[in-house]
Formats: sequence, structure tokens, C-alpha cells
Amino acid sequence: MFFRQFYDTALAQASYLIGCQATGEAIVVDPLRDIAAYLDVAQSEGLRITHITETHIHADFVSGARELHAATGAQLFLSAEGGHDWQYGYAAADGATLLRDGAGIMVGNIRLDVMHTPGHTPEHLSFIVTDTPRAAGAMGILTGDFVFVGDVGRPDLLERAAKVANTMEAGARTLFRSLARFRALPDHLQVWPGHGAGSACGKALGAVPSSTVGYEKLANWGVAATDEETFVEQVLAGQPEPPRYFADMKRINRDGPALLTTRMPFTVLQVDEVLDRLADRTDTWVIDMRPAAAFAAAHVPGTLSVPRNRSFSTWVGSLIPIDREIILLSGMEQSTEPSASSTAPVDVPDDLLQAMHDLTAIGYDRLRGWSRATDVLATWQQRGQAPAHIPQITAAQFAAARLAAQPEPIIDVRGLSEWDAGHIPDARHIPLGNLPEAMADLPAGPFVVQCQSGTRSAIATSLLHRAGRTDAVNLTGGYQAWRSAGFAPAALPTPDAVSR
Repeated sequence: MFFRQFYDTALAQASYLIGCQATGEAIVVDPLRDIAAYLDVAQSEGLRITHITETHIHADFVSGARELHAATGAQLFLSAEGGHDWQYGYAAADGATLLRDGAGIMVGNIRLDVMHTPGHTPEHLSFIVTDTPRAAGAMGILTGDFVFVGDVGRPDLLERAAKVANTMEAGARTLFRSLARFRALPDHLQVWPGHGAGSACGKALGAVPSSTVGYEKLANWGVAATDEETFVEQVLAGQPEPPRYFADMKRINRDGPALLTTRMPFTVLQVDEVLDRLADRTDTWVIDMRPAAAFAAAHVPGTLSVPRNRSFSTWVGSLIPIDREIILLSGMEQSTEPSASSTAPVDVPDDLLQAMHDLTAIGYDRLRGWSRATDVLATWQQRGQAPAHIPQITAAQFAAARLAAQPEPIIDVRGLSEWDAGHIPDARHIPLGNLPEAMADLPAGPFVVQCQSGTRSAIATSLLHRAGRTDAVNLTGGYQAWRSAGFAPAALPTPDAVSR
């Protein structure tokens, strides 16, 4: 048996290629939309991708199942569990084989036994993998978003992301029953999860790529839980805010993702075209990927600061509607300065390549093109226009203003669990992903924006400035700087007060 895990760090997502070396057949489980890696590995190992499956209708990325099916002609195997609302809309058109609990998939001499494991989603499947010629029984289980290393799949996404009302508690109870089936599996089975640390599909995922059933029984709080009421309370508490794009992913993956051949061509743009497109702030978003400090010091008004790091797609997906046109501004320099109107071929910088991959993975297909941020800024200044900047304030300066009876309102854009752990007195809590909807209700006059360390507040202030709120000020260093300077957090409510 051939086995390979593929891991995407931006999504903290794992997919798998499993092949029978005797027959040359292979199956891909939970493929990403960019299928090149699966095709390359299969070819190098002398395998043919003949089967494709996925554990569930994903909420955090566009599935590559249809893409891989179109490229290889491999047979699709999709869940038929979960009821009417959780069926794959494209299954019949693409000739998919539908799977229910107890079914099996034979890939040469490799058998995948289907186990319905609902809770994270109603249709969720896990696959128990057996290399049949060895006659040693099952080897491992592909758990998708059911069981992770150290955590279990969150059952609240249908309600919090997809807005399916009154499903959180029912999902938690269903998940509890599914975990009882997991605990009954042999301890030696390897656990191959669908996500690792950093994924929003759980709250405490481990960074180790695999585990065993026996170890998870000992070390995974969710697997070890045997009291249903306690489990329901704990699994719903402290879950991170889901990015806004999760609702779009559920719809896209259920109805059938568009093939990548339908994407808008992504090319280098003349600087003048970028500046002209900035006039349309409703349909077009221009994203500056330079470090936050460089953006704060000088940028073209109307651009949004989202530095290119592993959270890039999360914040783009949380702040920008999926159907908008996007232009990317690279933060990477080049050895020679092109003219603003140059049409000569330009190598695509590495940060652009990764950003394109990350945005395509979550369904942002209207990527119009790119330019270099420094070129756009230089041309803006050559036109006689002053660059914009984001005002900054330190924790000491902010505290001094309060002592001088000149307090400014403060907006905390961290997650709920961070807020609950401690916050600046008199702050107002608006998680960054909720900021677009909350803008109309923000205080008049100057106000300060703060997060944990200054990273998210830098994005937030750029979003506010783009919307015309140029009186938003960034607290450098965020809550960490506030506490490090010796200032106390707000008094937390007592348990009695919370119960009241």
C-alpha cells in the first residue's frame, strides 16, 4: 500500500492519496482545488487516480473532488447520509457513487469501509482503511473533521456559519454518539485527521499529523468524555468565530464547485489601471500585502492591508464578499524599476503565487490581476497625491490620555475567548470578522482599535480607513502591550453575576 498525506498550511488541511501498488490504482481523499500535487505524486509513483472521495461537505475550502474527476475521469464516491438538505447537488450529473454507513470502496487490494460519523455535519463519513493482502485487519481511519489529534470536530458551524438555526446542541449530541462508535475501534488503528493546528474547524487541534485510536482515548478530551451533558457544554464553549466565507463554502461544495478553467485570467496590471479601479470601492477590492508597518506609514487611499501570511485567506474571506473583484499588490521588491505603463512580461513574485493559491482555494475566482505596491504608491505620489497613513498610539500614550480625562473609545477586535480571558476597561468588543456589519454603529469622533498583539487591529484600521473612518487609530502591540506596560484588565464578572 502506498500512503501520502498532503498538508496545506494556510488552511491547516490534510488530504490523502492511498494507492494499491499491485494494481496501480489510487484514491484521493478530501482533495484541495489545486490538484497538481496529487497528479504529480501519482505519476511519480506509477499510480493512476481511479477513485475520489471526501469525508463531508467542507466549510473551509473549495473541494477539489470535481476538479480531480474532470482531470482524471476517476469515479467519485460521495456521502448519501445526512438527510435531504445535505445531499450533493452535482452527484448525479457527475455519475457519483453514493455511500452509506457500512458500504465499502475497493481500490485494487485496498478497502475503505464507510462509517457514518455525524455531528460536525449531518452527512460526515469516516473511512477505515485495510490493506487486504496483509490479512492483519484494519490499519487506520481517515476521520476528516470528526476526530482530530487532541480535539473533535465542532458541531456549531451549521448554526454559526451557515445560519441553520437551532442545530448546535443537536449536533453536539449526535457527535457524542458518534464518538462512542470511535471508542469501540481497536486501539492500534492510526488516526489520519482532516485538519491540524490553526484550523477553525476545532478549538484545540494538535500539530502532530497523526495519532492512534488508543492514544486519543487517553489524551483527547472529546473522545474521553462519557457524560453527555458535560460534553455538550464543553464542545460548544470557546469555539473560535468562523470566517464569514464558511457559509459560501458549504453552498459551493454542496451544489458543485466551478472548475478552475472558469476563473478570470490573472495578469500583471498597469499601475494606472490599478489606480483607476480604486474608484470603484463597491465591486473592486485592492489588497496591499506589504507588512502592516509599511502600509501604516504610507499607502494609497482605498487599499486594504492584509499582509501575506498563513492567516491571509482567513481575513480576506472574512472581510470581502466572495463575488467581488480583487487586485493584489505584491509587497516584494524587484531589482529594476519598471515604468508605470510597462507591458513587458514580469515574473510573478512568490507572495503573489501563494496568495493566488490561497484565494483560489476558498473560491475567490474574480482575481483581476496584480501590481507591486511600491510602484502603485510611487505613481500615486507622482500624480501629486499625498499618501495616506494609519495613526498609531502606544499603550502608555493611550493610558495617559485616559488619565488626562481625554479618553477615546476603544474597539477590541479579538475573538470571544480572548475577550473573556481579559480586556481593556471600557472597551467595546467587535470581532474583526464582524466589523463590516458593525461600521454603521461605531462611535463618532476618533477611536482606538486594538487586538492581542497589533496584527488584526492593523487590518481593522485599514478596513475602517477604506470606508472613510480615517479617525480610527491603531493601538500598537495591542492587549499584550497594554498588560506588559503594567495596566490592569477590566474586572471580570463573578460567577454569580454571570448566572444572573
